[in-house]
Amino acid sequence: MKLAELRTGDKGVIVKVMGRGAFRKRIIEMGFIRGKEVTVIQNAPLKDPIHYRLMGYDVSLRRSEAALIEVVSAASFTEQYLAAENEGSASPIHPSDEDLQVIASRKQKIINVALVGNPNSGKTSLFNYASGQHEHVGNYSGVTVDAKDGVFRQNGYTFRIVDLPGTYSLSAYTPEELYVRKHLQNEHPDVVINIVDASNLERNLYLTTQLIDMDVRMVIALNMYDELQKKGNKLDHETLAGMLGAPIVPTISRTGYGIKDLFDRVISVYEEEDPVVRHIHINYGETLEKGITDVRRCLKQTAAIPSSISKRYLAIKLLERDAMEETEVQKLPEADRIRKERDKATAEIEGLIKEDTETAFTDARYGFISGALLETFEENTIQKVSKTQIIDLFVTNKLLGFPFFFLFMWIMFEATFRLGAYPMEWIEALVEWIGNTVRNIMTEGPLKDLLVDGIIGGVGGVIVFLPNILILYLFISFMEDSGYMARAAFIMDKIMHKMGLHGKSFIPLVMGFGCNVPAIMSTRTIESRNSRMITMLINPLMSCSARLPVYVLFTAAFFPKQASLVLLSLYATGILLAVVMARLFKRFLFKKEDVPFVMELPPYRMPTLKSILIHMWEKARQYLRKMGGVILVASIIIWFLGYFPRYSEGMQQYDEQIAQVEQSNRTEQEKEETIAELERLQAMDHQEHSYIGQIGHAIQPVLAPLGFDWKMSVSLLTGMAAKEVVVSTLSVLYTGEAEESQALPQRLKDDRDADGNLVFTPLIALTLMLFVLIYFPCIATITAISKESGSWKWGLFTVFYSCVLAWIVCFVVYQTGSLFVN
Repeated sequence: MKLAELRTGDKGVIVKVMGRGAFRKRIIEMGFIRGKEVTVIQNAPLKDPIHYRLMGYDVSLRRSEAALIEVVSAASFTEQYLAAENEGSASPIHPSDEDLQVIASRKQKIINVALVGNPNSGKTSLFNYASGQHEHVGNYSGVTVDAKDGVFRQNGYTFRIVDLPGTYSLSAYTPEELYVRKHLQNEHPDVVINIVDASNLERNLYLTTQLIDMDVRMVIALNMYDELQKKGNKLDHETLAGMLGAPIVPTISRTGYGIKDLFDRVISVYEEEDPVVRHIHINYGETLEKGITDVRRCLKQTAAIPSSISKRYLAIKLLERDAMEETEVQKLPEADRIRKERDKATAEIEGLIKEDTETAFTDARYGFISGALLETFEENTIQKVSKTQIIDLFVTNKLLGFPFFFLFMWIMFEATFRLGAYPMEWIEALVEWIGNTVRNIMTEGPLKDLLVDGIIGGVGGVIVFLPNILILYLFISFMEDSGYMARAAFIMDKIMHKMGLHGKSFIPLVMGFGCNVPAIMSTRTIESRNSRMITMLINPLMSCSARLPVYVLFTAAFFPKQASLVLLSLYATGILLAVVMARLFKRFLFKKEDVPFVMELPPYRMPTLKSILIHMWEKARQYLRKMGGVILVASIIIWFLGYFPRYSEGMQQYDEQIAQVEQSNRTEQEKEETIAELERLQAMDHQEHSYIGQIGHAIQPVLAPLGFDWKMSVSLLTGMAAKEVVVSTLSVLYTGEAEESQALPQRLKDDRDADGNLVFTPLIALTLMLFVLIYFPCIATITAISKESGSWKWGLFTVFYSCVLAWIVCFVVYQTGSLFVN
């Protein structure tokens, strides 16, 4: 807990002092050091400042300053420490002073670490290696769209690691930049690990200079050090560390090289024992430094600014006209005086150097970096043609780029269907064996029907498509990890621009092939709100992996020889519709807004088998979790609605007819054929009069012009929860209507109505797949759109437009197709 949270008379032991610079130094010099006991004497009449007793003398602190001192007290002596020893004890625990000292010493061994770095610097790989987490690593900008937490232990210390979003700077340009800044300013991590790509030092060190301005305690991880060595370049990182005032440790996060040394240096920085650490000021030149000094002097005269905030950093941000700090300063009572001083300094700077202050600071930072590297970095003068340059000659070529992309997509879908067919058959056989075993050992009754037809039939009908989904994610993971995803965005930029977007929007769209939810979250990397909104609204038109079971089911039944072509056409249709809708949204909902296409093209890197397998396993686990969650519940509900009500008058009539046939003089073969037909009609009649049949018949008139019967209508209704439930619903509804040994595709193919006509035709199957492609995205996707857009109206709008669009497209396809197909 924080010192400010102690009540009058409470006693606590100091664990650590957060904050930075002069504030932290002054607090420590006053005796607020780890292990010291402090007592709250009283609060001022207005509750601020607070009177404390420390080391035998009295001192007062503002509440905001006391909030930066972590302590342990009797109030915080909870079951976190003694629950195991006092389990079941009803009496309160009263720790002694010695107990508090022990707890404080334990907490002193906990170090809060924030990982900060550019996209593609290996930041998330380092986080995965250190914490053991399985966060996916994508080789393009913005794969980490939120902070991830992990724990790492070494040398008796526990590191609480936060993997912050990748960002190129700490300006107020993108959501990632704002997120990282707010975390560093509000959470006050004990040590920041700044991950720097050793193969691209000049650009990566720009973020380092901004961290220096913030005056954070920092260790620099010189990551991908092997790539620097392969190029024949040399870096005197120890001398560079002295210039930056922060230790530099060479690392290769992919293999774990240098990670132990990195956290050893984190410990030495945390314990204030590292000889390299010193606070430096980047010299921005006489003109800029004068402006900083003038604004900083004005800020120091403002009592409302917390002493934990670097006045120099705040002065620089105000001179840069940073929107975030402008907003914060506007809240101060002396905002007008500060703004007036800033405007005066800005006018003087821009009058002398003839350019805006933000550009001037940027140039000065790169000047500082160039000077430091001039003294410490030696580049290999023999330039070698890199593998990235060679590969780009083909995959980004104006003639070969698009054919290569479409070839890759075709291979992906061909492999998804063809290779996935073998394990799919194995799982299908296993599900069938389980169903037959349960059917043979259990007596007749509702419980048996629930297990066989509801749970095994419903869940088993969906789980068979797990191999297809894993193969799809294998290819998507390869695109992301290798760096090809960024190239796909590069060659698609012109098409995206015609849509009113730019190439960076292509990445969330391709990610949508895996899952729409993280794809929508990844739109945070798009700077323009209008482009971000359009990308979110059209993302559900990308065929996510949840739709894949529906596609595989119907292509296996009706298009077995053209499966990959049909799959590719469905995905292409989604992209085409996304283009059309984006143009409409741009014209009628969002004003035209030109945003420059700026995106890093990272070097190609061969993905490790481990990273791809981890990604596939994560997706498999999510899919299996869904089997035991929404799909299991949906299957049980669907079975219940289809099973009840029982024993209607119509059912008894069928039973009487079957009994009459059994007692007739017909041959055994005639009896079996007649009874099988009567049982089929009985099952159909029961389903149509069940609760689910009543629901289906109620909504069927709306979908009848699309060629859908009531069963298809019900499956589409239940599929709103999750698209896999469409298959689960069909599995439950079509259980028992054909030979039990028949797989679901064959049952659908052979299904006939009461008049003996085939219910499904290739045209109807294609129309149904198109409807599943376009209509209502799952509830999770709607929630993600609402959350990322900041309003539920956009989530509801997505529901409305997607359903209307699905009906119109499918109506045109079915009615037009009916003219050519009998």
